[in-house]
Amino acid sequence: MEDTLARFWEEYSHHILGLGHKILVVVLIIIGGTVIIRISRRLARKTVSEKLKIDETFASVLRIVIHYGIVIVCLIMILDVLGVNTTGLIAILGAAGVTIGFALKDTLSNIAAGIVILFLRPFQAGNFVECGTVSGFIREIGLFTTIMETPDGVFISAPNSNFWGIPLKNFSRNLKRRLDITIAISYSDSIDTAFKALGGIIDEEQRFLKDPPPMVMVQSLGESGIGITLRAWVESANYWRVNWDIMKKVKEKIQEAGLTVAFPRREVHLMKDTRDFPEDVTSVQELTMTAKDR
Repeated sequence: MEDTLARFWEEYSHHILGLGHKILVVVLIIIGGTVIIRISRRLARKTVSEKLKIDETFASVLRIVIHYGIVIVCLIMILDVLGVNTTGLIAILGAAGVTIGFALKDTLSNIAAGIVILFLRPFQAGNFVECGTVSGFIREIGLFTTIMETPDGVFISAPNSNFWGIPLKNFSRNLKRRLDITIAISYSDSIDTAFKALGGIIDEEQRFLKDPPPMVMVQSLGESGIGITLRAWVESANYWRVNWDIMKKVKEKIQEAGLTVAFPRREVHLMKDTRDFPEDVTSVQELTMTAKDR
């Protein structure tokens, strides 16, 4: 028995040692890869979330990319240790990646747009944005789509590519917004009286910001009346509430001051055509009656 084992060892020892060496290297690669993945994920979380203050969604995407990138590198190293021709494998993977990229170009564009949005942060969850024909509150920013909700509670799921490459309005990003409320008064009314009435609103309203200061101005000289505008800056969070309250106050103050709210008017003049009607038709009523008789 001992002689048989000795002959077996002499004949196959180099194969056994070579296989053991490969297994040891594979185990070390797996252990090293696992350690590197844990360290890199921890560093990515601290760097992205704590130092760069980037959205947590982007941090999680970055950790996933790092994780699978290290796994792929470790897998290629293991195959190389086991004697597999990794050069051909890498070429095949590259060709497959190009093919998949062409097939999923729209999906990949959404992923790229999502990563850019998460990194540059043109908007965040809770912001009210308008982009093209889509507008609403941002609820969630994903890798493929952005979830929104309209003010009347409608759910919207829009591809990330829709938010990149075209102008986007973020109504919540700035801390303050300008409020313009215009009302038209009659040309027979006093502009100074209107200024005094709207100035009283400025004195009473505590939600107006002091810088820039609120002001009242003549906005336009229209066909039906004079446009008087109250302009003030308010905090973005209070914009709509202040807008609604001030519109009500403007209407009340204008009426209290005895001013007339102008509305569009049109004057229509009926002309008599002497070629078609008798010369003795002298009124609109007679004109109408004559037309009926004919």
